[in-house]
Amino acid sequence: MRILNLTKETTENLLQDLLKRSPNNYQDYESSVNEIITDVRNRRNEALFEYTEKFDGVRLSADTIRVTEEEIEEAYAQIPESLLSVMRKSLENIRAYHEKQKTYSWFDSTNAGTILGQKVTPLAKAGVYVPGGKAAYPSSVLMNVIPAKVAGVSKIIMSTPPGKDGQVNPTTLAAAKEAGVDEIYKVGGAQAIAAMAFGTESVPKVDKIVGPGNIFVALAKKAVFGYVSIDSIAGPSEILVLADETANPVYVAADLLSQAEHDELASAILITTSEKLAREVSEQVDRFTAQLSRKAIIEKSLENYGYILVAPDMESAIATANEIASEHLEIVTANPFEVMTKIDHAGAIFLGEYSSEPLGDYFAGPNHVLPTNGTARFFSPLGVDDFIKKSSIISYSREALEPVYKDIVQFAENEQLTAHANSIKVRFEQQ
Repeated sequence: MRILNLTKETTENLLQDLLKRSPNNYQDYESSVNEIITDVRNRRNEALFEYTEKFDGVRLSADTIRVTEEEIEEAYAQIPESLLSVMRKSLENIRAYHEKQKTYSWFDSTNAGTILGQKVTPLAKAGVYVPGGKAAYPSSVLMNVIPAKVAGVSKIIMSTPPGKDGQVNPTTLAAAKEAGVDEIYKVGGAQAIAAMAFGTESVPKVDKIVGPGNIFVALAKKAVFGYVSIDSIAGPSEILVLADETANPVYVAADLLSQAEHDELASAILITTSEKLAREVSEQVDRFTAQLSRKAIIEKSLENYGYILVAPDMESAIATANEIASEHLEIVTANPFEVMTKIDHAGAIFLGEYSSEPLGDYFAGPNHVLPTNGTARFFSPLGVDDFIKKSSIISYSREALEPVYKDIVQFAENEQLTAHANSIKVRFEQQ
């Protein structure tokens, strides 16, 4: 990996480099995606089936688009019991963590006759997109579905592309069943997002769409936002490790590569105050890369977006970490909890040398759906709040309104909204 001294110039160049990975730079694909969305919106099932045959090589019908209970039972028969056991442990950890995020309705009343409050209501229908094809991501199923279940969403549907045989990956199906998905559809890509956003004869319209996907899925979610809610426009994965001379270079190198293997646009960055650690980590990265199955992807990722930055002190290292606002931030220092208090922007923060990033991906409980590309400055991890909505509650008696009604009238008349003012006046002044 390239080793650079941390300066104002290198930080600015790095930030510009990382911004090239933003989904906002996918404009070349937007017209194709918009065409698919419009077509599915207008022709519904007919268009859905055509795109599935074109892109996935599978001919669907109204009778085969939805996964059956028999198919789910067959999936269970193909999965080792040991893997099911691990998924169930992970599911319980995820559920326990998200239970603590629950928000409740509240009401405050006064003797003057006012009641103010907030009513919390779960979404009625949520749609979860799960990537398919050659890869299977049961962890993504759990992370997207469990918060919705904890929130109390009435109906959760899942859409995922089928394989060439017309079947969905068995581990994906088992994870969906374990998590409590109500309906599963064999559709992928932008056409799946359009189907969930607008509904077809087979796929129900939902209120919110969550879940990762490729460029076409990301752009489709962006395009349907406003018709439905979405979680975010996810960009490529990224990790930033903040380390001092106490860090183990073998562990740091392994953790950097855990994200570099995702795809060629993934970013892996180490910021350290130790030149010795920087050199040792670079050597260990080379050693591990030569042994790993996704060597070609890792090499391209590190060539494009891999950096080791040597900082003059921990304060400047922390400042740069806050500027980058990484999706995953590992703090491997003598006192990681102290450093953590100075971090303002990060999706998920991992403290200490045994809190490796994959722990969060699969098992610990916090959600692995995280803000990318610097959006941790204003976005949060996926959670229960993403699947609820809040209504304000206002109740005034006549006795409570009378002392303040003239104030409201004055405010409304100042804005030249006389009907607003009149709506208050009529209750106290003869018209």
